[in-house]
Amino acid sequence: MGASYVVTGGGRGVGRAIVERLAAAGDAVAIVEFDASALEWAEDHPAAARLLPIVGDASSEEVADRAARAAAGMAPLRGWVNNAAVFRDAWLHETPAREVLNLVGRNLDPVVVGCAAAIRHFLSGDPAGTSIVNVSSHQGQRAVRGAFAYATAKAAIEGVTRALAVDYGPLGVRVNAVALGSVATERSEGHLAGLAAAERAHFEREIRLLQPLGRMGRTTEVADVVAFLLSEQAAFVSGAIIPVDGGRSAVGRDPEEVDPYRSDAR
Repeated sequence: MGASYVVTGGGRGVGRAIVERLAAAGDAVAIVEFDASALEWAEDHPAAARLLPIVGDASSEEVADRAARAAAGMAPLRGWVNNAAVFRDAWLHETPAREVLNLVGRNLDPVVVGCAAAIRHFLSGDPAGTSIVNVSSHQGQRAVRGAFAYATAKAAIEGVTRALAVDYGPLGVRVNAVALGSVATERSEGHLAGLAAAERAHFEREIRLLQPLGRMGRTTEVADVVAFLLSEQAAFVSGAIIPVDGGRSAVGRDPEEVDPYRSDAR
């Protein structure tokens, strides 16, 4: 067994795909997950002997330290992925500011706590070549209406990523982030399944307009980029925010745009 990693929010969706991608390479992975039922799949997984379920809140310093120690007990701890997120929001004119700040913290706190635990454990040994990947969103740069707390937290996470890359780069610790577009997960599939046919068609059209590749991303595609950033192949990449969004961050919507692929546009 070569190395170990910690992945927060690793029970479902993008987090699970990252866990499985790392485990497929023969490494050990501590999976931090608040919902114990989301970890049941790990018991029967082919890599079960190298998967270490940690039930608890990723924003808890005790939980983060427990995950780091569990992973390091299997193999040297070489990487940490801060993926845990909460999809709740509020309008600032309707909600007390302190409550909104708490919502920001629900997404920012686990990242800061995870980075702190990772860096402390890296520095207790040989930090050269260690790596952190934070999971951000396209909203870190381009906010969506009605998502003030989430967009604010993701922008802060990108700031954390750059600052820590500067602070700990001289010791050999790399810190990067992936900024995700719309990615198909169990959560999104459940939402789409509840839509009427016309609403689903509208959603799919919007995705085609927003993401030039014309579709939702796959969790495995995110996992591949995260695994690359954790690897020695990315040894000179640090402080970077990598869009994994099908081109969403590159496109500028034009209300007068004509779709050249439509038959009636010619």
